[in-house]
Amino acid sequence: MADSPRDDARYGGRDRSPKPVLRAIAVQAAILSAATHVLWAWPRLGTGTDPRPATFVLAAAFTVLIAAATVRGGEYRRLYALGAGTLAAFLVGFLLWHRTAPIEALIGDPYALVGKVAEAIGVIAFVALYRLAPPTPVVLERLRTDAEETKTEDVEKTGTKE
Repeated sequence: MADSPRDDARYGGRDRSPKPVLRAIAVQAAILSAATHVLWAWPRLGTGTDPRPATFVLAAAFTVLIAAATVRGGEYRRLYALGAGTLAAFLVGFLLWHRTAPIEALIGDPYALVGKVAEAIGVIAFVALYRLAPPTPVVLERLRTDAEETKTEDVEKTGTKE
């Protein structure tokens, strides 16, 4: 999860980039949001015509995949936008579903309260990561350059090409 030294150049060359902390916050918020959705939906699965339980379980799985990609992947603005958009969709969906009394719904359901706070924090963290990340072509060029450097080092060490 550590950023390359090139990324920290604007922070005085020291490891003071906020990106690792923001990534951790974004991932934890996404996982907490997914957990609250599953905890709410699991006992209600298959017990009626309400579409929310099945939708929540699928959306939670998708959110966990985004969190995993954020931990394991590089700096991809598209991934950060997807994370922010997914968590924002949860927030907007809640407001649309409970449009007449969203405050009462939050007060009456602890899962909703925890989930909405986590989603708001996650949206802020993902948007901040998006703003700090370089454009995707720059990231891909860095990966290509790093791969070429690694290949050159391997050739120098072994004396043979693959």
